Amino acid sequence: MNQFSRQKSSGVRGRWFYAFWQFSRPHTIIGTSLSVLALYLIAVAVGNRNFSVFPVLGAWIACLCGNVYIVGLNQLEDIEIDKINKPHLPLASGEFSKFQGQLIVAITGVLALLVAWLNGPFLLGMVAISLAIGTAYSLPPIRLKRFPFWAAFCIFSVRGTIVNLGLFLHFSWLAQLNPSIPPPVWVLTVFILVFTFAIAIFKDVPDMEGDRLYNINTLTIQLGPRAVFNLALWVLTLCYLGMILVGVVHLASVNSLFLVITHLVVLCLMWVRSLAVDLQEKSAIAQFYQFIWKLFFIEYLIFPIACLLA
Repeated sequence: MNQFSRQKSSGVRGRWFYAFWQFSRPHTIIGTSLSVLALYLIAVAVGNRNFSVFPVLGAWIACLCGNVYIVGLNQLEDIEIDKINKPHLPLASGEFSKFQGQLIVAITGVLALLVAWLNGPFLLGMVAISLAIGTAYSLPPIRLKRFPFWAAFCIFSVRGTIVNLGLFLHFSWLAQLNPSIPPPVWVLTVFILVFTFAIAIFKDVPDMEGDRLYNINTLTIQLGPRAVFNLALWVLTLCYLGMILVGVVHLASVNSLFLVITHLVVLCLMWVRSLAVDLQEKSAIAQFYQFIWKLFFIEYLIFPIACLLA
């Protein structure tokens, strides 16, 4: 009987942790983790190669907590919509109660600010601004996600600008380096800024049914899925062509040959993969959206390596 109880308890804990993982939106957690690692490696490459690894832990924990707060708050406000668009999410499926969701969001929001405060002013500023924008994105009465321009602005301003510049300044401050932004960081920031614009407009393509029902006026509803799909594809193409051009002009502190070859390969892979997408199939659209996130992850690996190889 005791063994059965232990097995049951273990199963309950396992389900809870899996639900929490889904609540945290794994693709955003991976993206956040890679951005912290990438900006740390770039700071090492262009600044002091004798950095300690310990500063990464504080920044990583603060950013992860902030990430869970932002995506969790969005789910709390979108429970009914997610029952249509994303019924597998814990709040929509009933795996988590609304109170549990509110508790997780409150705890992670406070922890994000507290850990950031303990680690330095640049990290605190980055986390505080990100949480403020994330709150305005989801929470009434502002709820910027209702408006296509402001919804996209929230996503690419945080992912593209605030995170990259804030993390680099944080790591530079910790190493007592000159708190200025070198060209490689600006290049990565512009790339991610434009890339996350593509993510921001594409994310609503598989969610069109629920958004229309609850009057969320996305770009997909205004223009149609085909137009948004093509727009996102060409925006991503512009990103990769721009990075290839950076390699051709031989940016200092970056290995040009590695940069050109890797981005040319990824660009070709993206176009080949896009040709197989059936826009009449919601699952196919969702899979391509996840593929775009994988390209996002890859960039946070490719670019720091290019800097370290310089």
